[in-house]
Amino acid sequence: MKPVAILQHEASQGPGILLDHLRQQDIAHVLIDPCAEGASPANARDYRGIIVLGSNHCANEQLHWIDEERCLLQSALQHDIPVLGHCFGAQMLARAMGAGVWRNPCPNIGWSEVRITPSAQQLMSLPAQATIFNWHYDSFDIPAAARRTMYGQHCLNKGFVHGRQWAFQGHLEVTADSVRQWCGAGHDELLQAQGPAVQSEAEILARLPQHIGPLHAMALRTYKAWTDQLDRPVTVSCNSPLETLNRFRLKSNAYLHIQL
Repeated sequence: MKPVAILQHEASQGPGILLDHLRQQDIAHVLIDPCAEGASPANARDYRGIIVLGSNHCANEQLHWIDEERCLLQSALQHDIPVLGHCFGAQMLARAMGAGVWRNPCPNIGWSEVRITPSAQQLMSLPAQATIFNWHYDSFDIPAAARRTMYGQHCLNKGFVHGRQWAFQGHLEVTADSVRQWCGAGHDELLQAQGPAVQSEAEILARLPQHIGPLHAMALRTYKAWTDQLDRPVTVSCNSPLETLNRFRLKSNAYLHIQL
């Protein structure tokens, strides 16, 4: 059985509770660090699925490994390999589908409520709203071929789905320990960050006991729905792969037009 590839770009930003889920489901997986290795895998068909975690880098940076990772995700789209993107990983998937990644109007750091679209509620067995953890400055357009799944007050596009490719502009995978670690490492950053969606270190940690349990429950339902589709038959498009990728590369203003 092919493994699921986990692309981890920072030592501090691991798969967290997602790794627990993969182990509980006895799903083979392999950790890959494209940033440290300076390269990304070339062929998505070597994997049963691809998980892309966060990064301190921006998806728009012109780095060799970022370009290669985008090509890997385009290969996954071309061959209908399931993808699960978190934060930077969501932005990379959006870019692979031809959508723009841009600076969000304000930083989004800490706990915030998201509303979940009816179709996503059904797909992922989620409630109409939830509180997730965030640490990002950028956002993305919803790709033309995708559907928005989540939206927030200070960041409109918090997630999308395109068949078996799912993206979340947030961190469902975090554990209590990783939140504390991020706050400690980002102490100075939190003092400098400004905006209505930025919480202080004290506020983030004070809300941790209240929110981490419900976040884990939400994450595990979401991950179960995603891994359940790993072995479904590949969907064959009537369009050629080239036609599909050309459509993905079109500039998208879909976030202005797709109904919530």
